[in-house]
This record gives sequence, structure tokens and C-alpha cells, in this order.
Amino acid sequence: MPIQMRIYTINRGALDDFAKEWKKTIKPLREKLGFTIPAAWTLPSTNQFVWLIQYDGPKSWEDLDRAYFSHPDRLAMSPNPARHIARMEEYFMDPVT
Repeated sequence: MPIQMRIYTINRGALDDFAKEWKKTIKPLREKLGFTIPAAWTLPSTNQFVWLIQYDGPKSWEDLDRAYFSHPDRLAMSPNPARHIARMEEYFMDPVT
């Protein structure tokens, strides 16, 4: 099952606001569309928000991600939570067995 770690560097002073908006808007919509979000953290010392997202279903990751960004609920997010993000890093991870 693909799992991705996302590391967002958040604009100074906006980490708490972003975390609240993410929990209220982004997380529920991702889960509604079929993604699983096993965990999320804030790193106040570096102004970062880190989360894991995974998907195991019939659609491709890319198709489901496109469906998220084009979904009416995502387009209606106002203000857009992405306004808080200064930098995004996304990494697919492999388990160590």
C-alpha cells in the first residue's frame, strides 16, 4: 500500500491556524475520497507540519489526488489553507522489513 510523508514548512506564526484548518477541512475530505491518514504532527521548532497519507484501492494515487484537488469541497475552501504553506515536500516511503 503506497504511503506518502508530507512535510510542509508553514509561514511564521501560522502553524496553529494551519493545523486547525487542516484538521477541519483537508483531513475529512481526503478520508471521504478514500485516503487514510494514520498520523500528523506539528514541529513548532521548525514551523513544520508533517503528515502521513496512504491509499489502497482500485484507482491510481494520481487519479485520486486529482479528484481531491478538483472536488467541489476543496475548491470551496475559503480561505484556502494552502496560503499558510511556504514549502511542500512529498516522499513515497518503503517499509523496512
